[in-house]
Amino acid sequence: MEKDRKNKGRLMLIPSPIGDNDPSEVIPGAVLEAVRKIKVFVVEDTRTVRRYLSRAGLKGHIEDLEFHELNEHTRPEEIEAFISLFDNGTDVGLVSEAGLPAVADPGAQLVDLAHRHSIQVVPFVGPSSLMLALMASGMNGQSFSFLGYLPVKADERKSRLKAIEKQSAATGQTQIFIETPYRNDSMMKDILACCHDDTKICVAAGLTSPDAFIRTLKVHEWKKAGAAIGKRPCVFLLLA
Repeated sequence: MEKDRKNKGRLMLIPSPIGDNDPSEVIPGAVLEAVRKIKVFVVEDTRTVRRYLSRAGLKGHIEDLEFHELNEHTRPEEIEAFISLFDNGTDVGLVSEAGLPAVADPGAQLVDLAHRHSIQVVPFVGPSSLMLALMASGMNGQSFSFLGYLPVKADERKSRLKAIEKQSAATGQTQIFIETPYRNDSMMKDILACCHDDTKICVAAGLTSPDAFIRTLKVHEWKKAGAAIGKRPCVFLLLA
């Protein structure tokens, strides 16, 4: 295996801010220093990452960097072709839109490619909206499940929420899920309509931002308090 890695670079998993933060506020200095040495990047969106790297200390040097996009539109054969980026000992940085790459992110396909070709994968420390939300929820951090996105159609989403609540009640497990920002309020409306009054719901929105909102209440308490989340990144947690 070590022989296979000879003359191959490493895949560096680069975290990015999950809010509109200065990178130095949420990314360790040692990570930013390592990022400044990378010349080739695979990214979910080039424009977003160029802006991030500029704020991270590479302003004036962005044009010297090489960017390749990997998102939901990238074909499997294009992903396989990324293996050539690691030739001649070139390290490649993987950066998603926000937070940790390859978690609820198409970049996981590049990590899989690296493992299949015995390329060393190096994860760096950075913010995770999922873990920050779980930390702040007061819910079960010993046993939890991340479910990603729930169905888009209202009837299917309501049915899924009922199943999630039933699973949580049976296991005591915290259920974590996310939604596209413009559907946050619809999601919350369905949660309050479908779930039992004593089920706990945590809403963690805009994490690490100055206007971050994190609150855990039972369903019947949310109905009284109201919950207008708006169009911002949000993590939902449920414990029945």
